[in-house]
Parts: sequence; structure tokens; C-alpha cells
Amino acid sequence: MDIKPIRNDEDYETALEEIEALWDAEAGSADEDRLDVLVLLVEAYEQENYPIPAPDPIEMILHVLDARGLTRRDLEPFLGGRGRVSEILNRRRPLSLEMIRRLQSGLGIPADVLVQPYALQNRDASLLQLSGVNS
Repeated sequence: MDIKPIRNDEDYETALEEIEALWDAEAGSADEDRLDVLVLLVEAYEQENYPIPAPDPIEMILHVLDARGLTRRDLEPFLGGRGRVSEILNRRRPLSLEMIRRLQSGLGIPADVLVQPYALQNRDASLLQLSGVNS
């Protein structure tokens, strides 16, 4: 088995092509072993060169709602009343630690995603924009 590290994008593309060719390798074969090693090398290269940022907490909550066919009302046990849910989803109020705990335990949203920093709307700037006053 002649496998070398992936050091650049050309090596990466070559490894991906070989993975595709080996994808249906017979279980327990040398080709399957080669496939396993190549996949590990590609994953390591991707983590180092193409990291995927953590998702935005509010986008994650909205995704969970959509994926599970839930409504904003279904968030009330985790975030508070309808007004509080609206404030959170419209980025006017940050998630509290207690809300994060309830979302994690109740909906299974990973806490490490929910604690990520995210932009909030500046209420005063929004009001000025709505009134036509430039800040």
C-alpha cells in the first residue's frame, strides 16, 4: 500500500478520485483498507484547510423548527412566552444560559452550538432606521 500525506490541493483531488474508485471495495480487502486510510487523510486535510464554522445559534433553532415541523409556539416552553420567542428569533435578545439548557435537553440542540456568539439587532439603530433618521 503506497499512501502518502496530502500536502496540497492537487494531492487532495487525487485522493478524492481514488476514494471514488475504491468506494465499493470488498469488505476485508486490501482495497477497503486503502479506502479507510485515504478517507482519514482526506478528513484531516479538510479539517485543517477547509474548516466548517459552527452554525449560527438562531439559524440552528430555525432549522430544527423547520426540520421537525415545529412552530414558534413550540419554543415557548424553552424560551418563554410568545414575545420572548419573537425577541430571540428576531435577534433583539440573546439566549440566556437557562434557555440554552432547556433547548439542549428539550430539543436536543447541541449546547456548544447555542453558546456561539451571534449578532444582535441594535434596537436603537433599528428604530432610527424605521423613522428615517440616519445615525
